[in-house]
Amino acid sequence: MALMKWSPSKEVERWFEEFFEEPFLPRAWRRFPSLKKLRELEEISPAIDMYDNKDEVVVKAEIPGVEKENVHISISDNTLTIKGEMKKEEEVKEEDYYYSERSYGSFARALSLPAKVKADKIKANFKDGILEIHLPKVEEAKPKEIKIDVK
Repeated sequence: MALMKWSPSKEVERWFEEFFEEPFLPRAWRRFPSLKKLRELEEISPAIDMYDNKDEVVVKAEIPGVEKENVHISISDNTLTIKGEMKKEEEVKEEDYYYSERSYGSFARALSLPAKVKADKIKANFKDGILEIHLPKVEEAKPKEIKIDVK
């Protein structure tokens, strides 16, 4: 039996690479099948972009595989809420899977808006799995430009 010198720095580096390679729970499910029940606790949260477009706030949400009928948008107290449900297309037995990384179930995402908006003028488009919401700002929230005459 040959002895090998232990290199703590290389071992720690390998641990960090494994840890940040993918989220903990999905990796643990593959190593410990009994943890698969924790999958129910996994939160489905769509990726969001929110930006200011001078007269409006624009929100884009990635929700691929969701039918537009299963998406609900509401606004209350300057908070935008996007809710929906990702449904499985077919039933496959758990023991027949090689991989199971896609998430299914209900999701909700609440976003604090950076400015007051006109709730009755909000428009939303849904195309190719991207939900795009345009929230027009109220007049007082729009930036005002003041011209200064420098002498």
